[in-house]
Amino acid sequence: MPELPEVEAYRSLAEGAIGRLIDDAVATDVRFVRGRADPHVLCDTLVGAKFVAARRHGKLLVLDVEGGAHLGVRFGMTGRLVLDGTVGVDRLVYSSDRIEPAWDRFVVSFDDGGQLIVRDPRLLGGVELDPDEAALGPDALMLTPAQLRAALASSVAVKARLMDQRRLAGVGNLIADEVLWRAGLAPERRAGSLSPAELRRLHRHLRATLDDLVARGGSHTGDLMPERRLDGHCPRDGALLIRTRIGGRTSWWCPRHQH
Repeated sequence: MPELPEVEAYRSLAEGAIGRLIDDAVATDVRFVRGRADPHVLCDTLVGAKFVAARRHGKLLVLDVEGGAHLGVRFGMTGRLVLDGTVGVDRLVYSSDRIEPAWDRFVVSFDDGGQLIVRDPRLLGGVELDPDEAALGPDALMLTPAQLRAALASSVAVKARLMDQRRLAGVGNLIADEVLWRAGLAPERRAGSLSPAELRRLHRHLRATLDDLVARGGSHTGDLMPERRLDGHCPRDGALLIRTRIGGRTSWWCPRHQH
């Protein structure tokens, strides 16, 4: 699914759209347009303008438009960004690799003949004019120890808190499991129960894991990922993994070294 590493890849791909004159913009499915802006208003805002920057805040891609507007793109579980026929990431765990025209939910056409397309088989993502970035927590890739401590000041499960985009932006299900596995912390632990030493360890592994997965090419490339199955074993110590449900998401963890 698109988590921070995938959206970082999309941001990098979107750099190729900067400075190109937008000739047309079409929301092929009006349900894909989120927020308060009318689909026609959103598209009219883009036509005749240029993107001037491509940014990422957690799992939100933001394309700044000349004149001061901002196009926000969320990819849900199955969304992809395609620029001039190039797909931003090779694989999404819960999506299809097929190319179906009906899945192209939002299309920006440039006057040079190229296109930027948001492709989403399950219609779980969306585009939005001037998204509320202030509603998101700090970006996980730039997180300070103090910001992590503040985000985890809660009695809810530490994994649920890591995935709460209002507290910490960018971490989804796969990354949360990978980070907690590397840090040796049980996902069911109360977030506020972590000691100062455990918080420092979690922060170190969070930053290192994100850097690692960005370099590897996606949230599905973690060391734990191949063992996320009913007979899966811990890659570190061989223990049979436990499968639980936390924050509405399936979680896998090792009872031997995660405490």
